[in-house]
Amino acid sequence: MISGVSLPPLTLIHVEMSLIGIVAGAVVLLGLLGLRRQPGWTAIFLLTTTLTTVTGVLLPCGGDITPAQIFGFLSLLVLIVTLVAPYVFRLAGYWRWIYVAGAITALYLNVSVTVVRAFNKIHALRSLARTQSEPPFLGTEALVLVIFVALSVAALMNFHPQQKPVWWQRNPPHSSRA
Repeated sequence: MISGVSLPPLTLIHVEMSLIGIVAGAVVLLGLLGLRRQPGWTAIFLLTTTLTTVTGVLLPCGGDITPAQIFGFLSLLVLIVTLVAPYVFRLAGYWRWIYVAGAITALYLNVSVTVVRAFNKIHALRSLARTQSEPPFLGTEALVLVIFVALSVAALMNFHPQQKPVWWQRNPPHSSRA
């Protein structure tokens, strides 16, 4: 039960995994921005995001393929490549940027679907954008996209798991100017 609403078991698992995935993904994203791998949080993020995607694709939809299912299939493709990067190729070479781009894309897709669901389920938001083609909804989705693109660029430029930033070292190298 979420907020007094009874949900079918698959839907409940889907919602719970989605929320855990978003929180874990935010921690992983902060790690990518701070040049630091977080293997435990990464595993939680990738597992819960994969479970969110799989359960989302399995939810009944009335026969037609929905935009949420298209997002789900896209997310599964992104997650497959993202899972291979750290666990098979150990982020070597171009697998570093594939991992960063994939992890942030998977998180973005999860957040984007959450925004859609919020505009569907929260009365105050639904009254602002009944068809999800109104400016409040489109502006929110555009803002989320811009934020994730900016974070992606920053993470791609900063995340080098083999290197430790100078400010983390106990004895940073001194300038050799004479």
